Amino acid sequence: MFDGLRSVARESAFRALWDVPRLLRHPVWHNADPDEGGGLGVVLVPGFGAGGFSLWPAGWWLRARGYRPVGSGVGLTVGCTAQLLSTLLRSTEEHAERTGRPVVLLGQSRGGGLARMVAARRPDLVHGLVMLGSPILDPLGAHPNVMRIVRFLTRLAAAGVPGLLDDDCLRGPCFDEHIQHLAEPLRVPAVSIFSRSDGVVPWELCQDPCADCVEVHSTHTGMGFDPHVYELLGPLLAGWASGTMRASSSSPPDTSSSPTVACG
Repeated sequence: MFDGLRSVARESAFRALWDVPRLLRHPVWHNADPDEGGGLGVVLVPGFGAGGFSLWPAGWWLRARGYRPVGSGVGLTVGCTAQLLSTLLRSTEEHAERTGRPVVLLGQSRGGGLARMVAARRPDLVHGLVMLGSPILDPLGAHPNVMRIVRFLTRLAAAGVPGLLDDDCLRGPCFDEHIQHLAEPLRVPAVSIFSRSDGVVPWELCQDPCADCVEVHSTHTGMGFDPHVYELLGPLLAGWASGTMRASSSSPPDTSSSPTVACG
């Protein structure tokens, strides 16, 4: 559960940047096989309000290992869910066509939820799915401070400011439709990385029953800068790239008090 101001303090951008030197010194950053990825495409989908900044280390790290990472085109991920989903679907299609095969979707927070919806809708385009701190079981279950920002954006959208979340994204038919899409079974290998130290998304909401759920000890904003995340991604993505590994259904921690996603 959240612990008020301490949770918020852990999640500052400055705190995330503080981990950059640790990542750059870590062997996981330097021990790169440039043939490992074999040209496998990766689409990077940032979290709410983060933009490409939050995943720039992932792009560098992937490129050094022979993957072909690209941005998703969703900007700060603060827009209408339907529009962001359309943009991500188009980016996924284009990168799959460019690389000649299905791609990996790697999304953080809200970006992971969008990536999951694309993976469920178009498994023919997706080789694998990685979600970092993504509240799959309840996308509105983030820290109250985050939800206050979300509701402020919907008020701005109602006042005529374009490119933002609107009220339909939080309630009503549009919201219900996307919740249904978010709960669809996955037919591609998937991993959900979560942290009990997450000060934005309760870790219980990341327990996607259609994915392998793996714990790290990171903040929410710092997941893209955490060496342990890359230690997990290294063998996982290498196995996907070589075709020797698929994610298996794991037994996540008990989430009986949380909403559920049906996985066939």
